[in-house]
Amino acid sequence: MRVLGIETSCDETAAAVVTVEEATGQRPRGRILSDVVHTQAAVHARFGGVVPELASRDHLQRGLPVLDQALREAGTELRALDGLAVTSGPGLVGALLVGVQMAKSLSVATGLPLAKVNHLEGHLLAVLLDDAAPSPPWLALVVSGGHTSLYEVREVGRYRLLGHTLDDAAGRARGGIPQGQELSDLCASFQEAVCDALTLRAVRAARAARLETLVICGGVAANSRLRSLAHERCAAEGIAVHLPAPRLCTDNGAMIALAGAIRLARGERAPVDLAADPGWRL
Repeated sequence: MRVLGIETSCDETAAAVVTVEEATGQRPRGRILSDVVHTQAAVHARFGGVVPELASRDHLQRGLPVLDQALREAGTELRALDGLAVTSGPGLVGALLVGVQMAKSLSVATGLPLAKVNHLEGHLLAVLLDDAAPSPPWLALVVSGGHTSLYEVREVGRYRLLGHTLDDAAGRARGGIPQGQELSDLCASFQEAVCDALTLRAVRAARAARLETLVICGGVAANSRLRSLAHERCAAEGIAVHLPAPRLCTDNGAMIALAGAIRLARGERAPVDLAADPGWRL
């Protein structure tokens, strides 16, 4: 299947075209034909965080140009696709609405089937875009700007939440004044504490669930220290660890296209009255 994925859950406007093989089985594999991401970092920089209204407006301005670029880079047209996929939750409601309305409009105009995708499922399955991707079952640590959770993935489409943080997510810990050795030491110590806690609990959870494979995904999984410590700990415990490439850890349309293709292959279709669901639980 060749699917266009649209992602606008927070502060990245993303679109990608992905071909997926064996989408109905337990070893789906995706090949990225294009992957375009526009980040809003400059839009929100002076506020110290994402401003929802500004995020929504920027998605409105960037959505169609990003989509057009994704189609051009993939060397295809809308009518040559097999389907569409869009993130409909969780996320910022205004930002989600932009992507959902754009995807619904394209579906109605072209007749292409549309799949709704949970943003967290996109992160969970991003590892399947790697040639060396594992087969289920595995334990997944989803660690991003908005979530820090442990999921048991027994098969594609079947997930069980094992636990999550009670306080804010690790990805929220950013900012500060990038000057002075003492501050650098403090930041390094904080990073080490976070990475130590995340990897320690992930390995313990994998052992408790009797799973021999750990997948770490989400935006914070691009952190180099987290990646190296995960490899160290898993090697010591005899656990296989897989992390998507850093570009596929952060929000992107490719993971949404992949997850959507799997749902479309199973006969799922989003209704014409599909709405954004900012609190959608996986």
